[in-house]
Amino acid sequence: MESAGCSAAAASGAVGSPRDRSMVPERLQRREQERQLEVERRKQKRQNQEVEEEKSDFFAAAFSREQAAVGELLKSGESMEQLEEAAVRLQGLQKLLNDSVLFLAAYDLRQAQEALTRLQAILAERRQELQPKKRFAFKTRRKDAASGTKVDAGPGAPAAEGVPTSPPPLEEEGGIRSSFVCGFSNVESQALEKRAEELHQRDVLLTDLSKCTIKLYGNPNTLRLAKARSCTLLCGPVSTSVFLEDCSDCVLAVACQQLRVHTTRDTRIFLQVTSRAIVEDCSGIQFAPYTWSYPGIDKDFEGSGLDRSRNNWNDVDDFNWLARDMASPNWSILPEEERMIQWD
Repeated sequence: MESAGCSAAAASGAVGSPRDRSMVPERLQRREQERQLEVERRKQKRQNQEVEEEKSDFFAAAFSREQAAVGELLKSGESMEQLEEAAVRLQGLQKLLNDSVLFLAAYDLRQAQEALTRLQAILAERRQELQPKKRFAFKTRRKDAASGTKVDAGPGAPAAEGVPTSPPPLEEEGGIRSSFVCGFSNVESQALEKRAEELHQRDVLLTDLSKCTIKLYGNPNTLRLAKARSCTLLCGPVSTSVFLEDCSDCVLAVACQQLRVHTTRDTRIFLQVTSRAIVEDCSGIQFAPYTWSYPGIDKDFEGSGLDRSRNNWNDVDDFNWLARDMASPNWSILPEEERMIQWD
């Protein structure tokens, strides 16, 4: 009897309860649904990849074609009109790059930006070559007191009471001044300023500054800040790119198409950018939205061509951090309670 009971129990367990038998089709149906979802997910991923590859191919062809055209203009251009055409096409190239950063690989993005930087440098050189040479003439030296003009002071020199100081004018490498480049160099512990009419669509270069406050009103074409220590830089809308290199303990407020930060540490950036910001070899960089304002800034934004409704201030690419599933330790979002800065 015991053996028969065991056999019956075994038979009953093999068949299973009615509830168990009813759950078999449900499990199969759920498994089939999961399988179909996975198939659809892979299909969608493959389609997205194909679209991105098509976009990348289109970008590569368009960028290469336009890059060659700009290079030819710069090589053969014998007039300022041709160089201005090259400048306009360079801005178009920068816009093409900015609109493509979402699907470009980091390597392709870097290569394209470096190509643009080289073309911009060639453009500045060609402009200088075509500038008319000033005729030599003797000039009568006027006394500062009689003329009432600002007195230039050496770097770090204290200002005389009641007399504002102006840093030495910027010179390019080789001592050649360019009418297309303006800025400040080798200055310490001063308040520096450029008005809109001084820097409109010009390239601004700021180098070797320490403990300075720099205010740039208006709409420059590009902006480069290098070797700055403990400085505050406030700038109106920049039509193309802002480059920051070898800086530390600075605070910036900038609006631009493209921001590139290199070898910089412990710096806060209040940013308006239409593409992505790029950091490389950096640490301690903090980002927040652009908040600086001044009379006439709306007009400067219109002239810059920047889209004020588009701001990717917190969309940052770190070329030294390739892990997509973990945030880069080299940059962060500035907490809201630390964004209250009195600019004036």
